[in-house]
Amino acid sequence: MAENPLNFVDYGTNNQAVWQQQPKADASITTLNNQSIQNTSWTTKMHSSNNPIPSQGYFFDNTAVGSNVNVQSCLQQHPNSFPSNDSVQSLFHDSNISASTYHYAPSCSVTHNQMNNIWTNPAVQSDTTVQPELLPNFSTAPFSSSIMPVNVAAPVSAVPPQTSFSCRSDKDTNPDSVVTCAQYLPPSSVYPLTSVAYRNNARSEIGLSHNFPVPNKQSKSQPLNDHYQMNGNYPGGIGSLQQEFARMTHGVQSARYIDLIQERDLMKYGTDDEEIALPPTVCNPDARCSPSIFRCTLSSVPQTQELLKKSRLPFGLTLQPFRDMKNLNIIQTSSIVRCRYCRTYINPYIYLPDSRHWKCNICYRVNDLPDDFNWDPATKSLGEPTHRPEIRNATVEFIAPSEYMLRPPQPAVYVFVMDISQNAIETGYLYTFTEQLLITLEQLPGDERTMLGFIGVDSAVHFFQFRGKSRPQQLIVEECSDIFLPVNCGLLVNLHKNIDVIRLFIQNLPALYESNSSTSCCLGAALTAAHELIADIGGRITVLLTVIPDVGPGALRSREDPNQRAASEVPNLCPANDYYKRLALECTGHQIAVDLFLMNSQYSDLSTLGGFYIISLLPLPLDVFSADMSKFSTGCVFHFPNYHINHDQVQVKRFQKQLNRYLVRKIGFEAVLRIRCTKGLSLHTFYGNFFVRSTDLLAMANVNPDSAIAVQVQMEENLIGINTACFQAAVLYTSSRGDRRIRIHTLCLPVTKDLSTVFSQFDVKCAISLLSKMAVERTLMGASLTDSREAMVNTVIDIFGTYNSAVSGMNHTSSMLSPITSIRLLPLYVLGMLKHRAFIAGQSVKLDNRVAALLLFRSAPLEVIDLELYPALYELNHFVENEADPPRLHLSFEYINRNGVYLLDTGSYVYIYISSNVESSIIKRLFGVNTFETIDDEAKMAVDIVSSFEVLDNPFSSRVHSFLRKLSVYRTMFVPVILIREDSPLRNLFFGRLIDDRTESSHSYIEFLNYIRQEMQK
Repeated sequence: MAENPLNFVDYGTNNQAVWQQQPKADASITTLNNQSIQNTSWTTKMHSSNNPIPSQGYFFDNTAVGSNVNVQSCLQQHPNSFPSNDSVQSLFHDSNISASTYHYAPSCSVTHNQMNNIWTNPAVQSDTTVQPELLPNFSTAPFSSSIMPVNVAAPVSAVPPQTSFSCRSDKDTNPDSVVTCAQYLPPSSVYPLTSVAYRNNARSEIGLSHNFPVPNKQSKSQPLNDHYQMNGNYPGGIGSLQQEFARMTHGVQSARYIDLIQERDLMKYGTDDEEIALPPTVCNPDARCSPSIFRCTLSSVPQTQELLKKSRLPFGLTLQPFRDMKNLNIIQTSSIVRCRYCRTYINPYIYLPDSRHWKCNICYRVNDLPDDFNWDPATKSLGEPTHRPEIRNATVEFIAPSEYMLRPPQPAVYVFVMDISQNAIETGYLYTFTEQLLITLEQLPGDERTMLGFIGVDSAVHFFQFRGKSRPQQLIVEECSDIFLPVNCGLLVNLHKNIDVIRLFIQNLPALYESNSSTSCCLGAALTAAHELIADIGGRITVLLTVIPDVGPGALRSREDPNQRAASEVPNLCPANDYYKRLALECTGHQIAVDLFLMNSQYSDLSTLGGFYIISLLPLPLDVFSADMSKFSTGCVFHFPNYHINHDQVQVKRFQKQLNRYLVRKIGFEAVLRIRCTKGLSLHTFYGNFFVRSTDLLAMANVNPDSAIAVQVQMEENLIGINTACFQAAVLYTSSRGDRRIRIHTLCLPVTKDLSTVFSQFDVKCAISLLSKMAVERTLMGASLTDSREAMVNTVIDIFGTYNSAVSGMNHTSSMLSPITSIRLLPLYVLGMLKHRAFIAGQSVKLDNRVAALLLFRSAPLEVIDLELYPALYELNHFVENEADPPRLHLSFEYINRNGVYLLDTGSYVYIYISSNVESSIIKRLFGVNTFETIDDEAKMAVDIVSSFEVLDNPFSSRVHSFLRKLSVYRTMFVPVILIREDSPLRNLFFGRLIDDRTESSHSYIEFLNYIRQEMQK
């Protein structure tokens, strides 16, 4: 069987190098979280120690500091008790520098890799997460590091001052990293779509900015104060701001606009905007955080609240904090440089007045630089601080010292809860599951302590006890109403010590239940048992389900009415009960995530089961939440509708590939996340898969590289005298190899007072990702589907109404003006959202399929949402005479010729549509057959999805498949290629995604624009 050309690429961190500094004296303070900055003093909130999900406070020599306590005075009394904070992992994408090895006396070696520089830095405080106690049989000794030593060069006489470095190479190709970070989170409203979506809502939007002096322009003899004066004479202040922005290229483009009513071909302008230049007042204006990781809806931040409110543009961020990175800068040190006031990590956008001080780009306070920060291990001499990797890269990762741990890092623990009912056996999923688990068994993220457990579920709960080298014993508990663990040991087994026994057990598992006749499923009881099994350790529970849980705790019944599938108001999108909500809360408190693979052919109530995999926005008591808030676990949902091993090869292939990716991808345990932003800005509401532990701390039991979050930003003060706005996200996590790490991403944006510039630098892809997550949250929290759809439309009306009246200075009744930049695509994306199966009205969509689409938007990264809402269409006939990539086409039937072959990339699937009049020579070269009628399509869903679309030995076929690989190069999710002939019954899969055309239940693009224009005139 040939391999599908659209396979995912798992970027490891193969080219990482580590600069290791010998540890200094250990700090006696172990944790610091929930910082509340008030001038120069800090206050904290302490929670009871028996709270399963407490917020974190400061500890000074084992003395807790409660609220309203002046931490500064405590520091004076305990000068050596200052804890260190987050560790961070970084990436460096654009480096081509080769690695060299240096050796330092007395025995300190350094490996310098320009793509992955890893330094040693002094640390301050650390964001830590409360970790549950290990079982008694787990050692409390430090776990082995994931850093592997490498050979070093011959000794050199130069010796670094004060500290020494050692060279290590991080062969981090296995999924092993986890990120934790703390973040500010004000409470959200029940309906999270704010003034972004409502025309008459007076609620203010969100903004952010920073102001930094020019490096080396400040006299060293000038006295340094904690605060610089924000005035026109300040380096980089409002005076130089006007000069800098006058030279920016986006000022020229902002005056260009088009009429969307008249301009039919929007794709000729491209889909991405140019990168915005930063003022030279920041330390390193060339350092940029990858837009795939961290980006803002406003590439130029409004200077005032009035300007932001006037624009009516959504202000927010999208973040994929644990994304796989090709090059990653890892730093190992006994201390990490952070602002002593706001706890910001040193980054490329700070200001260096001299070689011994740095000014924070978040709170604008001046801090001391450690003496060894100027040491350059590459040249073995004192150098410029700007050569440090923290200053050169916007993304870095620190390996955290022991002060970041409240307990030894947990081992990797994986429990598989498998549906073994009669329906599950008939689908044949167990054969695919065991096949992939055997393939990846030795690649599971973890170290020598990795543990596995297996639980089967039908009308009873089946446990498997491993006893040495003997065959595992099956223990069946039929009383589901009061589930318990039948034995105290053997239900979890060490992978590396018992791999042969485990492998044999997995091989025999499908045959063990071939004759099972039980049709019921007590999933609730099995999940309770799995939680109890690993509650003292933490880990991950993987659920494989084919039917609705209908017996035992959390039993559900069918709530779907097939006659209501096409109704404008879709019922039962909220959970049926709160059992899974409460269980998810308990799992989160014990650092356990629950992931679901649903392979159903009948209704399974995913809206209730999916509550495990959605967040809570309000850290309130349980009795405050209604059933529709059962959404607390940090896991993932994978949906494979109508799965059958013999009848649906598309879903079988998807299950194989996505399960393989899921098992081997990187994973982080015990993670927390915090986002800091420039003074004057604050974070308003978060969207994604996590649990809000406190107002500024997001807890993630597991973190993975394929999930993203979004956040609304709010402007609380005007950014006068500030020319840049900064955000910094830090994730603290335990890697699968047993060390604590901190991954830090810093984003810097220019500030402007020109409304036209704000519009022209609007990031439509980031905005549509934020808006889709907001709409999903609104829908799943009880709002009607109609309300969510209207909120999307009102967003477009507000934005273009403002632009046409306030910016362009024109108010033509027959036109709809837009900047020529990417904001012109906003109506297209919103129309695509309205027509997507998650939000569409008037079209029959199965309830589970609709909920699965909503959950996809909830955690999907920006690239996936982009294609889900507006797929990419290309004509493959272009490759007959051209080697260059074909142009992207509008999603309209008017671009489909009767003699063409077309590729439609929808994000989850790639459709190859073959028209009936295609030349026989093209059919022969592309599909290897002679006539149109002999092309195998997927109408019967029984043929291998790639058997008819292999690479053939001719230039045309090679170019097409090369283009397919290019489309999939940055994807982590497997995308099947489906062949659809013009006469195939599946052609509606293709035509249904032509967003620009009119359907029975929705407008065409032109009709949508005319409706927006009419509403703008009211």
